Amino acid sequence: MRADVHMHTSFSHDSEAEPREMIEGAIAKGLEVICFTDHYDKDYMGWGDESIFDADAYFGTLRPLQEEYRDRIDIRIGVELGMQPRLGDFFTEFTKKYPFDFVIGSLHVVDGDDPALGTVFEGRTDEEVYRQAFVEMLEDIENTPDFDVLGHIDYVVRYGKNGTAEYSYKKYADEIDAILRAVIERGKGIELNMAGLKYGLPFAHPHPDILRRYRELGGEIITVGADGHRPEHIAYDFEKADSILKSCGFRYYTEFKERKPVFKLLT
Repeated sequence: MRADVHMHTSFSHDSEAEPREMIEGAIAKGLEVICFTDHYDKDYMGWGDESIFDADAYFGTLRPLQEEYRDRIDIRIGVELGMQPRLGDFFTEFTKKYPFDFVIGSLHVVDGDDPALGTVFEGRTDEEVYRQAFVEMLEDIENTPDFDVLGHIDYVVRYGKNGTAEYSYKKYADEIDAILRAVIERGKGIELNMAGLKYGLPFAHPHPDILRRYRELGGEIITVGADGHRPEHIAYDFEKADSILKSCGFRYYTEFKERKPVFKLLT
């Protein structure tokens, strides 16, 4: 696996890493391609200030680094949108205004709050929150036309009170199948996000059963990212990524450049 296409820097609310640190960390791990995908969670204040960045400053910082390191690593510039149904038009205008290579669309808010804060689980079972997350994710997809892949589909499970005890693909098959079909019908993809393992889950995001189902339904576009927020997180457990994808029926993984998918054979 030569490309880590989901990573964060100090342009995100939850990282203090400077872009140069992440680049040097990626080179040290032998990567050939990286894509910065800092958070853009418009209209969400749960972490204090609105979780967005100055896009002009973002490109102003990363473009010179692209040129400086161009003989050592292919640096691409992306973004991770925090999808909410009412923001579809805003995000379409935003992504058309800036020359992103790659756009991840992610659900970071369930019933108005980030599951990482824990409050959405108060007074509810994990099953109730997980199911609501999948329902809201479908609504996000239907109302957000401009993204390339759907991020960490079962992100919410990281933060459940009982973890995976109330979670399986089969339990939420109706909701998850609707999500996967909506992604495929729109020509979008999904990601294999290795951070599930980093957070102590027994699987990367999404669960292998979801990966298999996506492939069964005809899904082909799948990117791979560690969702790193520090240099040591780059390419986290990437030695497992090829085997995970192959075991789920994939022969290729995907990179994006100038918003176009590039398919790479799994080795």
